[in-house]
Parts: sequence; structure tokens; C-alpha cells
Amino acid sequence: APLFSHAMHLPVIDFQNQGAPEAFCRSLHSTGFAVLTKHPLQPDLVAGIYAEWLDFFQGQAKHAYAHDAIRHDGYFSTAVSETAKNHTQRDLKEFFHIYPWGRYPSEVSDAARRYYAQGNALAQTLLGWVQAHSPPAVRAGYSMPLPAMLDGSEHTLLRVLHYPPLTGHENPGALRAAAHGDINLLTLLPAATEPGLQVLAQDGSWKDVPCDFNYLIVNIGDMLAEASGHHYPSTVHRVLNPVGLARTKPRISLPLFLHPRREVVLSQRYTVGSYFDERMQELRRPGS
Repeated sequence: APLFSHAMHLPVIDFQNQGAPEAFCRSLHSTGFAVLTKHPLQPDLVAGIYAEWLDFFQGQAKHAYAHDAIRHDGYFSTAVSETAKNHTQRDLKEFFHIYPWGRYPSEVSDAARRYYAQGNALAQTLLGWVQAHSPPAVRAGYSMPLPAMLDGSEHTLLRVLHYPPLTGHENPGALRAAAHGDINLLTLLPAATEPGLQVLAQDGSWKDVPCDFNYLIVNIGDMLAEASGHHYPSTVHRVLNPVGLARTKPRISLPLFLHPRREVVLSQRYTVGSYFDERMQELRRPGS
């Protein structure tokens, strides 16, 4: 199989191919995104998580885990869902935040926890690729090897996302996920149960991200953009509302947001902690 096959708009990279690390980093540098196939995350594990968490979201037990405003673990309902920066409408989604130290529903198996561990291990490999294939001047700016930034971190977040079927009564302009960038270092995202993810290209157009079930989408977060002097761009992305029959279908996705330890130095301007706190203030500011 060729190393690059253009599925829709982004190249798809065979994780097991000898040239994968270089191709992966080239894609990240040019688009902020990369799409991997034949990666080590188990599709059966992902499919099982999607199925059991869809049942969880469609039931009432979720309300017993209402999110903690201080720790940010637990269940976030559609009523408290995020409002993206520069947007006024809440996203049309509900989600559960899983941390190693956080609450975890007894109504589901430990599959999501096992996925968290597998995703963390894969992220170390991928960050090693980024470290090795960064230009020397960019690499010289890293305060430590990129994989080491995650060592011992308890801030990496697995978010189980549920986008309910559309009812036709949504607020005008509300999207499943309005355009936004990720704050963290790197995000790992198995293909969701339904399409809709788009990435903003450098020419200002929106590109569909491939949604083959065996694909893993990886995107740059703002922290890696900052650490690399923006050699690796943090790309804006969104999830569109479906049309036609797809409006009646729920969508489940499973992003793993890789967050370094708070004391890690990103740049001359920021530590991870100071960067994160500044961004949180922006999100809380009215009208931002």
C-alpha cells in the first residue's frame, strides 16, 4: 500500500510503514493534523467504548456524576456544555471527563480506562517522532524532550463525547462543536461513529476529516504550537450538524487531550500552568 493515500482531503499515513514518522510530522507541520491507519489502538476496544457509553448517556445514571466545578471531572450536561471562544451559543453536546484520579461510572466497564493507558503510551511514541523530526532550530527551543513533558502528568484528559440526535429545536447558529483550537500538547481522536469533523485549511476553506473507523486523527494543540515556535500549527476545527437522515443519529467521539505537567516550560513566555490559566480566563470572559 502507498504511504500516502488521499482519503478526502488529508493524507492517510500507515503507522507501520518505515517512512511513517517523517510523513506524520510533515502532515502536522503543513496542516496541524495527521491521519494514521494500522495504529496500535484496538478497534474492538474503541467500538465497545462507543456502545456502552452511548447507553450510559441515554440513561439517567449520568446525573449522579454531575461535574465538579473545581476539579472538572465527571458529567457535563448539554446545559453546561462549552461555548467556544468568539461564539455565543453552547455546543450541542454532553460529555464525561475521565482523569486517573477522577470519578468513573460504575455503570460501564473499565474499557475507557484501558484506552486511556493505551492512548498515553501511543502519544509518547508520536511525540518522540515529532521530537526527532523537528528542525534543529525548533528542537533546540524545547525545554526538554517532548515525551518527557508528559511523564507523571495527571492532567491528561479523556473526554467521552455524546452529540445527541438533532430535534429541530436547536438555537439558530448552534453547532455540535463550534470552531475552536485545542489548548493541550497533542490530541488523539479515533474516528467517531458519524462524520462531521472539519479542519480549517490555510487557504481559509473547511476540509472534511476522514471518518473511516480504523483511522486515528491526531492534531496539534496550542501548547505544542507555542513550544515549537509555531512550526507545528494548532489548527481550528469544528463538528458540523448533520442533515437528512443523519440528523436522527447520535455521534460518539473519544478525544484524548495530552496535557504536560503544569511546571513544564513551553517557551520564554509561558509554563504549561500559566498558559492554561490564561486560556481559562479567556473562556470565562463574557463576550470572548
